Amino acid sequence: MEIKEKKAIIEAILFATGRIVTQEELMLSLEISKEEIEELIESMKNDYTDRGIEIIKVDNGYQLCTRKEYYEYIYQIIDKRAKPNLSVAALETLSIIAYNPKISRAEIEAIRGVNSDASMYKLLEFGLIEEAGKLDAPGKPMSYQTTKNFLKMFGYQSLEELPELPKYKLDENQQIVIDDLIEKNDNTENSN
Repeated sequence: MEIKEKKAIIEAILFATGRIVTQEELMLSLEISKEEIEELIESMKNDYTDRGIEIIKVDNGYQLCTRKEYYEYIYQIIDKRAKPNLSVAALETLSIIAYNPKISRAEIEAIRGVNSDASMYKLLEFGLIEEAGKLDAPGKPMSYQTTKNFLKMFGYQSLEELPELPKYKLDENQQIVIDDLIEKNDNTENSN
């Protein structure tokens, strides 16, 4: 089978499924190695550089998507509802879950200091988080983690790509010392 035909088959699979297709699924379908799949996908990404579509990698799979810079044009045609927005509280809750996979609702609320029910329901509704199983703790609370949809929406291949959290120090009241963070950032900016 020629390279051109293999690319066409991969493109057809990614287009027809409309979901993340794992490397293993592509390997089984085309009966080729993981390395060859990766080479073909990289070549296809280069083929799509000036087009309205792209192939993105999510975890150990690939998906054919429209380029995010064309979202505002596509959204007008596909969906006439109001654009979904995440509140600051929902984004805060989402970031806590992203940096602390398999965290319980009680732990999230302890970090935030407020009830997080509404934020959790909204994130579950948008498919950005999911239940990750029950914790081995009193009452067997449910734990939560981010989904592949979260990775796709924020443009990450895996959670390892999340930005590193700033280092901070706590005062005698167990509160973050903001002055040290600001001072550290000012020193970093001045040295550049």
